[in-house]
Amino acid sequence: MQGLRTRHLYTPPNARRPVTACAMRVVCSLLLLSLCIFVVGCVNQYPEGERGPKVVTGNEQVVATSRAVVQIMDALDVDLIGVPKSELEASEAHKSAANIGASMEPDMEIIRSLSPDWVFCPQTLEASLGPRFEAARVDVAFLNLRSVEGMYTSIEQLGPLLARESQAQSLVDDFKAYRLRLQSLQATETPLRVLVLMGLPGSYLVATPQSYVGSLVELAGAENVYADQTAEFINANTEDMLARDPDVILRAAHALPDDVVEMFAKEFRENDIWKHFRAVSTGRVYDLPHDEFGMSATFEYPAALQTLQELLYP
Repeated sequence: MQGLRTRHLYTPPNARRPVTACAMRVVCSLLLLSLCIFVVGCVNQYPEGERGPKVVTGNEQVVATSRAVVQIMDALDVDLIGVPKSELEASEAHKSAANIGASMEPDMEIIRSLSPDWVFCPQTLEASLGPRFEAARVDVAFLNLRSVEGMYTSIEQLGPLLARESQAQSLVDDFKAYRLRLQSLQATETPLRVLVLMGLPGSYLVATPQSYVGSLVELAGAENVYADQTAEFINANTEDMLARDPDVILRAAHALPDDVVEMFAKEFRENDIWKHFRAVSTGRVYDLPHDEFGMSATFEYPAALQTLQELLYP
């Protein structure tokens, strides 16, 4: 599984004045000026058009727009000048950082006023936030947190970008050792076929291995019945789900978990097709804890994997 998908939107700002350019303009300018391009998988770091390559000092001013990104920056020992409101309220560690608002709706004017060297966001928000950062003339880089592997690939590539190579390598080495231990425990298990449903109040989607919760299923040693799909979440009819014959059905919630649990219970009770699923008849339908199975990879993934192990291979 690819750790991340690179997409460049902006040139990095200098320490005190953001520089804005769309991707095509940046690429054309770089070609015309014959500047060197330093590309990092989780972030595309292009030289600034008139100032030459960006110099990494280890003291970069960084804004993190989500809890998952804040965790990564903390693990890399990076000081943050801006964090989302939820993190500011939950932790004393960032009480001196600026409040940039909600993760889904960061305040662009506040971020711009901070003149950060880097703003990091989850790649899952690229479609919604990318145009807003561009309109606000703020440079941003999106990290792939769609899987645990993607998170650690991002961490590895952030090392040289922020002069934190040793911290990044230590984190990556710990994950590799953890994964080897996990694989050794799974060697004797027959992989189960799992259908993962991601619920929102009033509707639900199928989660593929390209999503965080879907990637956790595979990391736990099971097989996602929609492993042939390339999108994170897809619409699928129940007839197609039935034809894929999952051993287990997992139900997760994107928001309002209590409402989603109630919605799923009603759906499975009132829609007759579900009684034909083998997973339903054998009682292997489980609601996943919302606090362990979010939309972005975090360092709490071992707890989520432990939960999956207990559900899948009791």
